Amino acid sequence: MTDSFDALVIGGGVAGLRAALELADEGWRTAVLTKSAPADSTSGWAKGGIAVELGGEEESLVLHAEDTLAAGAGLCDPDAVSLLVREGREEVLRLIDWGARFDQDGRAYHLTREAAHSHPRILHAGGDATGREIVRALVSRLKGSRKITHLAGFFVSDLFVADGEIHGVRGIDAAGDLRAFASSNVVLATGGIGQCWPVTSSPADATGDGVSLALRAGCTVSDMEFVQFHPTALAIPGDRAWLLTEALRGEGAVIVDAQGRRFLFERDPRGELAPRDVVAREIARRIADSHDGTPAVFLDLRPIPGERLSERFPGVMGLCLERGLDPRKEIIPITPAAHYAMGGVHTDHDGRTEVQGLVAAGEVACVGVHGANRLASNSLLEGLVFGARAARTLIRRGKGRERSSLPEAAWPRLPPREHLPAALAEIHHWAEEGLSVLRSGRGLEEVKARLEQRSEQLLRPGDPLAGVGGLERGFRERFEYLSRVLVLRAVADSALWRRESRGAHFRDDYPQQNDREFRKHSSFRLDLK
Repeated sequence: MTDSFDALVIGGGVAGLRAALELADEGWRTAVLTKSAPADSTSGWAKGGIAVELGGEEESLVLHAEDTLAAGAGLCDPDAVSLLVREGREEVLRLIDWGARFDQDGRAYHLTREAAHSHPRILHAGGDATGREIVRALVSRLKGSRKITHLAGFFVSDLFVADGEIHGVRGIDAAGDLRAFASSNVVLATGGIGQCWPVTSSPADATGDGVSLALRAGCTVSDMEFVQFHPTALAIPGDRAWLLTEALRGEGAVIVDAQGRRFLFERDPRGELAPRDVVAREIARRIADSHDGTPAVFLDLRPIPGERLSERFPGVMGLCLERGLDPRKEIIPITPAAHYAMGGVHTDHDGRTEVQGLVAAGEVACVGVHGANRLASNSLLEGLVFGARAARTLIRRGKGRERSSLPEAAWPRLPPREHLPAALAEIHHWAEEGLSVLRSGRGLEEVKARLEQRSEQLLRPGDPLAGVGGLERGFRERFEYLSRVLVLRAVADSALWRRESRGAHFRDDYPQQNDREFRKHSSFRLDLK
């Protein structure tokens, strides 16, 4: 007998939690399936803030929309952007009512400015722990609902789709048992794809599973070439790329080369407050031109008074001090790191995909808000707004009938666990060489051919997984490898098709933006025949 729910939510970040609460408020029995604790989601790791015009004045809302459209380099959907800024205010006010605690100056909320914003509109919590606080508030409310069942440590490996409709999911639970859940309504909110690259600010869970699930279910993904690389991640050999929030630059931190020069002004008059794609490219160029292996680019936090630095950014201070760096006295080595995907599963404004009953929201989805380049601090807002909208789509659709059985689903042909380290290192190398900040046509062609061959091998029907008895046998890791391959294949295919440079996508063989031919969206889907 298969367990059945009114709705299944895959993912425990802002979008998934918000969708689950909306469904539960309507009396829907909802299961939330998360790979790990919500605090370890991409949302929970968000160090920056949430952009919102709390006053709701028309002029301010228009300015927020204009800044978003400008950052998106001609590819934002204006209607989606309007929904974001207008419904976003109500969502943040609701979040405050639910107990989210944002930083204040006295009785007023403390607002900061970040790159490409025309004025201060960024709310923070705990200085640099905004995502964690928002997730805390949502989880607290989720725990108070009798309609929500939260299964942490559940890895979803497959979606059951038949006749163009979702029927449920299959995966492995925290105890290592293979389980399936039936539902005619599924919310895909699995977060990002940063772990497809070797240098990333994303948590370990961000392996692109939602994109992979959607592609294998027959969905289209859009704008996958637009991957935002955060320009300022801590660069210490042997350590992961810890994000140094953009709010630091909003407070006065500057970017310098090894000689102490603020070189960004040579490229853009806004310097450190130029859009992320501009800043990341210039940093990448400086690093590429450095041949002796020593750090080439640094973040100088010393313009921020020491007391203010400790008060506003306790996480950054602790991170640096634990690694023997004192940002009050010395400059900090940085590098760009894979950070955020503007593209994802193609949806309409209400989260609908091409599969009936399957909706998507948050970073896994491409609703048109971010265009070619996300405006800083719009992502948490997007998760709230479109997570709620996706849930309302399912509510309007109706619960559907309870299912006691699910259609058959073939297993892919996955590599043995012992081969995974070498296989993962190989595709990370491909991503770094061909799909990073600076790209070329030749590099894209080579990477695309390799990824096509690899994904076709993996997607051949395989024998049922032998000995699936727990995560220790590599079930999750093997599927995460498949996810990475399919995501990178979509990125390579889309980047090769886009013969121009726009937003976060830069090709040295087509360095100019070409509105006549490419002011349009890319799309990619698997041939599942």
